[in-house]
Amino acid sequence: MSPRMSDQAGQRVTLQRIAHELGVSTATVSLALRSSPLVADATRDRVQSVARELGYVYNRSAASLRTARTNMIAVGVNDIVNPYFGELLAAIEETLAGSGHTVLLGTYSDDPAKQDRVLNTLKEYRPDGMILCPANGALAPGLANVAASGIPIIQVTREIADVGLDFVGSNDAMAARIALDHLYALGHRRIACIGGTDGMSTGFNRRQAFGAWMREKGLTPDPRLVVAGPPTRHAGFEIIQHLLDLDDPPTAATCINDLTAFGVMLGLRHRGVEPGRGFSVVGSDDVGEAALWAPGLTTVDNHQADIGRRACERVLARMVNPHLPVERIVIAPTLVVRGSTASVGSSV
Repeated sequence: MSPRMSDQAGQRVTLQRIAHELGVSTATVSLALRSSPLVADATRDRVQSVARELGYVYNRSAASLRTARTNMIAVGVNDIVNPYFGELLAAIEETLAGSGHTVLLGTYSDDPAKQDRVLNTLKEYRPDGMILCPANGALAPGLANVAASGIPIIQVTREIADVGLDFVGSNDAMAARIALDHLYALGHRRIACIGGTDGMSTGFNRRQAFGAWMREKGLTPDPRLVVAGPPTRHAGFEIIQHLLDLDDPPTAATCINDLTAFGVMLGLRHRGVEPGRGFSVVGSDDVGEAALWAPGLTTVDNHQADIGRRACERVLARMVNPHLPVERIVIAPTLVVRGSTASVGSSV
């Protein structure tokens, strides 16, 4: 232990003490600790060195009182297990780190009641802004309550309409259509729509697009082939068992996300059907795991990293100007073709 630390062990190190040690003003110390260009390099290095030696800890709470900023952005997601959200969070964290902000994370397991509790807790930390994906079945009042506190909120991936909040996400209808067009070109006509519910905007939008696409193609919709369910592997596994038991089962399926598609592929193999040969499967999200399956999963890339970056840009802009008009930033998805899809009747 250095003499300076041993002489005053147990005492909280303040800016005033560092200034006294160095014979400079507390303003100089404050600027130096923030690496301000207003302080000479030699002075900055001396201040930071003494601060480390004394064990100085930045008092974020005190700073937030002075600046009315916490430099924290709260991020709320509904399913931390889904790798889609891991990739989204990685992009958010990387972008916000570049602007000097820390991520304050809350999760709510796709439970609207838990979402409201988590968001109220996050609000108590006075974040400068929020980026969140609404839970399945969440309603407008929960978000409106947080927005009323003056915290800028950006919805990502899913959205609750008519709450007057910015949104950044993929074009859900386009995602459904490019998957269906791909299967149609391969000769498939009995196509299932697996997973999602009308309580989430992604599920509702894609199911609406599925029905509209079927009518445009002159195909008779079969309600048995549109199966709601949570966006999980287990749901995909169970749903495909039910579909294969039909007298006239589908030959292909589009899935609400890649996790559901993985479950479908496992369920097919459980029944002795090989994905990409006896049955075609299309996922959605293009998470990292999709390329590692054998066969690789054909899927729709919703560009979650771009969604994360654009959401950060929007929340930072709204922090500077809270009166910006509400904006919907919709990113066009793209199809990634791999081995899980093939021509109808293919066995090779």
